[in-house]
Amino acid sequence: HAITAALRQWQDEPHVHVVVIEGAGDRAFCAGGDIRAFRQHHLEGDHGPIEAFFTHEYALNQMIGTYPKPYVALIDGICMGGGIGVSVHAPYRVATEHAMFAMPETAIGFFPDIGATYFLPRLPGRIGFYLGLTGARVIGADAVHAGFGTHFTPRDRIHALSRALARDGAGALAEFATPLPPFSLASQREALDRCFGADMVLEIIQRLRAEESAWARETLKLLRAVSPSALCWTLKALQRGEGMTLPQALEAELALTRTAMAHPDFAEGVRAMVVDKDRVPKWQPARIEEVDPLVIAAMFG
Repeated sequence: HAITAALRQWQDEPHVHVVVIEGAGDRAFCAGGDIRAFRQHHLEGDHGPIEAFFTHEYALNQMIGTYPKPYVALIDGICMGGGIGVSVHAPYRVATEHAMFAMPETAIGFFPDIGATYFLPRLPGRIGFYLGLTGARVIGADAVHAGFGTHFTPRDRIHALSRALARDGAGALAEFATPLPPFSLASQREALDRCFGADMVLEIIQRLRAEESAWARETLKLLRAVSPSALCWTLKALQRGEGMTLPQALEAELALTRTAMAHPDFAEGVRAMVVDKDRVPKWQPARIEEVDPLVIAAMFG
C-alpha cells in the first residue's frame, strides 16, 4: 500500500522526475508475499484477505507498467515473486552481480503470477517458459541476458548510480552500465528452445529425456520436484498470456489464483516448503502422467 500511495502522489508532482526503487540492505531486493499467511487464510475458508491482497498487488503491477515517469528498479540480491512484480514491468531494471531472480511458484503448487504470464512469454526464445516451469534461478548478468534486467551495474557502483539517477534522471543509466559477460545458458539455448517449445508438459519431458545432456538431466530433476498439476496449469497460463495485454493477463491471473489455491497442491506445497520445511510434498496426483487434462481445463473456465 505504501508503494502505491507514493507512486500516486509522485506522478502529479512536478519536482519528481524519476522514481527509483531498491531493497533495504544487500541481501534481498524483495523475496515476495507471505504465502504462509495465504495458506492459513485458505485453510480457514477466509478468502477475503487473499482476494484483497492479490487485487491490490496486481493493480500496483499494472500501475508500474504504465507509470508516466521513468521508474528504475535497482536489484541487488534476491528478487522473487512479488519482488519481480515491482520490478519487471518497469522500463529500467538494473541488476548487480548479486541479483538473483526466480519464480519458484510451481514448487508450492501455485503459478508465476504478478503479470508473469504476460512477461515470461515475451523473454527471448522459450527462456520464460523454462524459468516459469522449473523455477530455476537466474543470477547476475544472466538476468540481463534472460530479459529480467535491462542494465548490468556492479554492486560497488549501485549507490553512486542511485545518486546520479536523482541528479540526472534515467540518462545516468548508460554511464553506469557495464559490458556483459557471456550468458551461462548460451550453449543450451538451442536445446532449451526446442524442449520448451512443446505444447504439453509431457512432451517437454520427453524432449528433455532425448537430449542426454547434463543441463537436460538437471532440468528434469527440477521438473520432477515440483507439483505436476502446477506444471500443467502454469504452461497453459503462459501459453494464454502470449496473446494478452498486461491488464488482461493480470485479470486472468486473479481468477486463476482462486482455482489454484483451491487445489490441494497449494496447501501441501506451502506446508512442505515453508511451514514444516521437510521439502517432501505429497502432490495429488504424484505423477505428471496422472494429471487429468479436464481438471486443468476447468480451472480456466
